[in-house]
Amino acid sequence: MASSLLTSSKFPLPSPFPSPKPSLFLPRPTSIHFPPPKPPSFPSFPKSLLISSSLNPNPPSPLRRPLYIPNHIPDPNYVRIFDTTLRDGEQSPGATLTSKEKLDIARQLAKLGVDIIEAGFPAASKDDFEAVKAIAKEVGNVEDENWYVPVICGLSRCNEKDIKTAWEAVKYAKWPRIHTFIATSGIHLEYKLRKSKQEVLDIARSMVRYARSLGCNDVEFSPEDAGRSDREYLYEILGEVIKAGATTLNIPDTVGITMPGEFGKLIADIKANTPGIENVVISTHCQNDLGLSTANTLAGACAGARQLEVTINGIGERAGNASLEEVVMAIKCRGEHVLGGLYTGINTKHIVMASKMVEEYTGLHVQPHKAIVGANAFAHESGIHQDGMLKHKGTYEIISPEDIGLERSNEAGIVLGKLSGRHALRDRLKELGYELDDEQLGNIFWLFKAVAEQKRVTDADLIALVSDEVFQPEVVWKLDDLQVTCGTLGLSTATVKLIDAAGVEHVACSVGTGPVDSAYKAIDLITKEPVTLLEYSMNAVTEGIDAIATTRVLVRAEKSHFSTHALTGEAVYRTFSGTGASMDIVVSSVKAYIGALNKMLGFEEQYQTKGSVEQTPVSA
Repeated sequence: MASSLLTSSKFPLPSPFPSPKPSLFLPRPTSIHFPPPKPPSFPSFPKSLLISSSLNPNPPSPLRRPLYIPNHIPDPNYVRIFDTTLRDGEQSPGATLTSKEKLDIARQLAKLGVDIIEAGFPAASKDDFEAVKAIAKEVGNVEDENWYVPVICGLSRCNEKDIKTAWEAVKYAKWPRIHTFIATSGIHLEYKLRKSKQEVLDIARSMVRYARSLGCNDVEFSPEDAGRSDREYLYEILGEVIKAGATTLNIPDTVGITMPGEFGKLIADIKANTPGIENVVISTHCQNDLGLSTANTLAGACAGARQLEVTINGIGERAGNASLEEVVMAIKCRGEHVLGGLYTGINTKHIVMASKMVEEYTGLHVQPHKAIVGANAFAHESGIHQDGMLKHKGTYEIISPEDIGLERSNEAGIVLGKLSGRHALRDRLKELGYELDDEQLGNIFWLFKAVAEQKRVTDADLIALVSDEVFQPEVVWKLDDLQVTCGTLGLSTATVKLIDAAGVEHVACSVGTGPVDSAYKAIDLITKEPVTLLEYSMNAVTEGIDAIATTRVLVRAEKSHFSTHALTGEAVYRTFSGTGASMDIVVSSVKAYIGALNKMLGFEEQYQTKGSVEQTPVSA
């Protein structure tokens, strides 16, 4: 069976590769040596191109994955998961991430087992370049127990400077990839690029060839706005980039306009009419403007796409992208019986932690009724539903929460309180999807004790405490003391004591229209970093007057930082979010403000140290 999959006429290996050994899972060592090919338009492949990313002959079922070959998947039922949280996801307003946060998320994506991590847009800024480079070095070379290593990808527009910058960032990974794109729809050609079809075709072909000439053997090409592009032109330009050396063709529904039937037919038509399509992997990238990104992505997979581009929590430009957790769990639940046997290599037990990490680092809260990871996804309030759940969980749940890393609460009968110890706290946090190291647990433990002295601690309280302690930027300023006076008898005043990174105390006092305003003004006097407060919101995590309050703020520096938008090429403002949690609403507000300032100052330090990359035009 394995041999027939590898040598099937439906999925032939591209000439001049010989047929590999008849096994999907090769024993170590895994390099397959063969004479270098002699394609006329791009350099030779290295001899070690065909390497297994899962060398165990009997790997655990959830992590089963075939050989990694850039332009071919030996098992026609395997679907590669391409995560673009760190690139498209970060384009969400207010979702600016520091280099450390990007690295943390990349590590979590590797735990999930995503096949390709699009680590960013290296030409956007020097900080983006360094973040992608760090991910390529640190995440792109670490094998897990199944010898899996993710592909690290960098986005670039179709010009030499962008492509060279992307290669310089990703080349340190074991499996580097360049993803380059150019628009192909009539409206984009006329109004954005102001180029003819032939000019764009020539640019696409030459830039894919240029990417290959740098030594990159894994090149993905995207015809931006493919959903609104002329079909015959699509077939032509895709055929030309295949000849130039593209290994993956990504078909984006850039504006989220297609219906599932339309998008599935688009993939099927491309598969049937593009010359050389059997020598590449077809990919999808679906935006969610009409709420159909997950449906369109699955329709594309059913039509023959074998790489699906997604983001954690579905974050991204405008209304977001197809959600990783929705796509992956749909394939896990229905892949065998409805989707023709499709499967992925995702370890779904790490979904909850990935979702929480992205939520806290970006400040983009997940709606309670969000599929798979929303707070209400496994909650049952209706009496009829509760009765069914008590009799058999399958009556109203098609997914077990344990499958995504969420344990059902309190089945052991443990109630956390002021007398609870570290072991009980660690176990409960693990059930909620948090795996913390000893230092993080120690910090959380004393916060937990302080709250438990005043109230019964709920799961929502624990989640808020973890978010306030673990998912915070590197400390530049830390709150030490806060005292406010407010009411109807006079001006509100606030005295704030902050400690800087060197341990030096700083105190300031200010007046304002209320306790939060006066506290923020006092902080500004200390930090001397004037910012504009764009958003401020507060929520109680539980019911009751003693609830913990969580606050989120979004700020922009008055000396604004810019980055280059990947699709438009325009300079865009960077904004910075911060979150805080406390039973005191003013303390919660101050923590959130300091968190946003710390993220901004951390970004400034990196930016000033490393300088900026020269910005490049949209097209060559």
